[in-house]
Amino acid sequence: MVVTEAFLEAAKRYARGGYDVIVDGIIGPWFLMPWIKTAQEGYEMHYIVLRAGRKETMKRAVGRSKPDRETNLELVDVMWEQFHELGEYESHVIDTTDCSIDRTVLRIMEMIEQKTCLLVPSEGAKAD
Repeated sequence: MVVTEAFLEAAKRYARGGYDVIVDGIIGPWFLMPWIKTAQEGYEMHYIVLRAGRKETMKRAVGRSKPDRETNLELVDVMWEQFHELGEYESHVIDTTDCSIDRTVLRIMEMIEQKTCLLVPSEGAKAD
């Protein structure tokens, strides 16, 4: 929670200063409440998930040198399972299996511009 709160406070400060802010991290839907509360405070919050297919994800993991091949495969397999079906947030996914970096960035920019992946404050999310 401390790390998330630090991300959010820094992001809000930059946003108040007129900057567009992108937080790049591993944030599953089960951990969105702080972000939804921030949207409730009037900040425009988009939730976009970059996800490749399982085979491509594992291929990419093998190419990483740290910590080691076996550990990478185990960790990435667990993470892929957690992100492979996002329920109500499935429409927030960009399939990067066959996407170049440029195409992925373009798709992110389109989704932000079109506001198709906004986090909408829910009735049950009360800001502190």
